[in-house]
Amino acid sequence: MRPDMANSTLLKIGGREVAVSNLDKVFYPQTGFTKGQVIDYYVQIAPVLLPHLKNRPITLKRYPNGVDGIFFYEKQCPSHRPKWVRTALVPKDGGEIDYCLMNDLAALVWAANLADLELHTFLHQAPRLDRPTALAFDLDPGAPADLVTCCRVGLRLKEVLDDAGLKSFAKTSGSKGLQIFVPLNTSVTYERTKTFALALAERLTQEHPREVVSKMSKSLRKGKVFIDWSQNDDHKTTVCVYSMRAKQRPTVSTPVTWAEIEAVVKKKSASALVFETTDVLKRVKKHGDLFAPVLTLKQKLPR
Repeated sequence: MRPDMANSTLLKIGGREVAVSNLDKVFYPQTGFTKGQVIDYYVQIAPVLLPHLKNRPITLKRYPNGVDGIFFYEKQCPSHRPKWVRTALVPKDGGEIDYCLMNDLAALVWAANLADLELHTFLHQAPRLDRPTALAFDLDPGAPADLVTCCRVGLRLKEVLDDAGLKSFAKTSGSKGLQIFVPLNTSVTYERTKTFALALAERLTQEHPREVVSKMSKSLRKGKVFIDWSQNDDHKTTVCVYSMRAKQRPTVSTPVTWAEIEAVVKKKSASALVFETTDVLKRVKKHGDLFAPVLTLKQKLPR
């Protein structure tokens, strides 16, 4: 199913009707990419995206006037949502938040119509809010460090994980960094994953002090890659794989192979790891979901 970009205002999706509007409104001025094209991308990528969103409370990041306009985060699922948009209650200090769940295509299109360009999810699934399904490392470069530097650090992190008997999978952030996920899908707590992630980040900082930093202070990041281990927390969200990013161009957080990362380090050019919506759709058609094992592979953290 693909919406008629010029005329559609009501889409029929899975037996539900989803109202859409302003489909020709430009959301990415540099490329002329419209709101209708945003919705169309999410419709086409849904078969591989939805399994990664299933039952994960999501923070909406909305850009009603496109990437150059004001944006805002929306944790509480809007009260005007359709009745068929499922939610999940998440405790917070002094109360709780009812987050949206993007469990089907209709809900995904509904959110895209709200100009929710980016999809930020937790590492757990409802109702097991205390059990992360993966370990995550967000590699964030401080200029003049760049994505090439992130790839070099990512390979070093992979070696440490390999030595621990853990398989890892990489994706671009869709921005300037790289993100490494270690599927667990076993009984584990955030306290355990966070402690383990910090230990690895500190180890790499000790072994490569000129290139890696594990402390959050931005003053320490110049020319280095910050290994953000703190993502492994029950109140933190990370941009979901296949999510668009609100940058100058419609880039996407995209799964990549370790061979591709090695090639970037060898060539000292990260251009091959910058993917826009059309690139991602072609990759999925050719390779399928390179991030699928993150959903199913069962691994346990070493003691």
